Amino acid sequence: MTDVVLPCRNEAPALPALLARMPAGYRPIVVDNGSTDGSAAVARACGAEVITVAEPGYGAAVHAGVLAADPDDGVLCVMDADGSFDPAQLPAVARPVRAGEAELGTGRRRPAAPGVWPLHARAGNAVLARRLRRTTGLAVHDIGPIRAVRRDDLLSLGLRDRRFGYPLELLIAAGRAGWRVAEIDVAYLPRAAGTRSKVTGSVLGTARAIRDMSRVLAR
Repeated sequence: MTDVVLPCRNEAPALPALLARMPAGYRPIVVDNGSTDGSAAVARACGAEVITVAEPGYGAAVHAGVLAADPDDGVLCVMDADGSFDPAQLPAVARPVRAGEAELGTGRRRPAAPGVWPLHARAGNAVLARRLRRTTGLAVHDIGPIRAVRRDDLLSLGLRDRRFGYPLELLIAAGRAGWRVAEIDVAYLPRAAGTRSKVTGSVLGTARAIRDMSRVLAR
């Protein structure tokens, strides 16, 4: 069984369809990070394991989910809970890790419809990815919002960021540790109706994420 950590803040409209499409052998762990829309109750009603994290921040939610995970095969995945990714893509992202071809599998977003990835967010991601390639030598083009890794390997990195800088810190630490990173194309879908991205949903959200990630790069 492969555990799937789903950091969640006010994603109730997305959860039923998302959890229903979880592939066989993949167990969802919804990490509720201060939702006010009943996300936790919806997730439980759909049969998902739910844990609650009081500390705000994407990294705090992911870290709590990783600590709670206990995958039978040692592999866990992390994916946004807003419906922007199809869980059916998880086996493709996890395959290089499970096959021993890479220590980290990460998705490269390919927009599946016009307007899915706003220009301000795509531009910010491209700038950070370019800096990351120069800093680490990793041939990555996206600060992966969907990824697969062995739980023990991930914990061994000792990641500290608990906000939006977490995904970038992971890639930097992976590069420094000499990890092989496999980047897999994944369809980037429209978010579920009634949800809003904390990053790409506004220029301010994107700016905050870039700020957090820039601080990680500056360490």
